[in-house]
Amino acid sequence: MQQINWNDFEKVELRVGTILEAFEFPEARRPAYKLKVDFGELGIKTSSAQITKHYTLEELPGKQIVGVVNFPKKQIGKFMSEFLVTGFADENGDIVLTAVERKVPNGSKLV
Repeated sequence: MQQINWNDFEKVELRVGTILEAFEFPEARRPAYKLKVDFGELGIKTSSAQITKHYTLEELPGKQIVGVVNFPKKQIGKFMSEFLVTGFADENGDIVLTAVERKVPNGSKLV
């Protein structure tokens, strides 16, 4: 594992946002959803996430997640991803979303 210093860590904008909507993403190479997330003062951003094993489209709206919001936008097929959804792989390699324990204001930065 490569070590980084505090200045490196401070460059990563890990922010909390609330999922507003989740959609099917049939064009994705691996099963994924499209997400629309409210990051407060940073605005509403879209991304995709390979989270179909643990989550349904119906349960995602209202869930607060953690995203990296200062990566450049990335074209995924015909879809433009504006942030990176964070999560952990379970024992089967399926993604579990990074979430907050209690509700915090959208756009809050991980400190």
